[in-house]
Amino acid sequence: MPGRNIPEQQPIGDEFSGAVLQVGASQLLTRSIDLDAPVIVSGAFIIRYGVCFLGRSHLSLVPGLVALEYGEMLTGEDAWTFIFKRSNLHPRSDVLGRRSDGEADMVPVKQFDLSLPPDVLVYTSAEATLPAARPVALITDSADDIPERLLHYLPVYASIAEWQTENTHDGT
Repeated sequence: MPGRNIPEQQPIGDEFSGAVLQVGASQLLTRSIDLDAPVIVSGAFIIRYGVCFLGRSHLSLVPGLVALEYGEMLTGEDAWTFIFKRSNLHPRSDVLGRRSDGEADMVPVKQFDLSLPPDVLVYTSAEATLPAARPVALITDSADDIPERLLHYLPVYASIAEWQTENTHDGT
């Protein structure tokens, strides 16, 4: 039997234009840079999503490919859906991708904490391997044209002041 071709990794990602602001100890994603806060990075981004490690929630893996124990390989949306909807049926499957610290890794799916929401990671380009920012909230007065997945994984606030009122424990 000839060798099986391994597909190229295809991490999911959403395009976003705006800025990441530093507010206290936290980073906030916004479409507007005219807010009164230091800008970490601005322009057009790729937003990727990292699956948190069990016992190491400060570290996550952006999945590029899932190799199931019976040989099937999944990429893109299929890989993402498998991890969160069916991976409990195949705990020996491996996930290949880039960790939030930029390192390539291969991790058994049973080493993820799927009860935690995915990390939202901002990359300056589709080719970047190290995220430029890790925002904890989205500041916008309109959710129009915001990718649905981003709205699902980041809390949305109309202003920095609203975010600060609800998150006074974040060092702001």
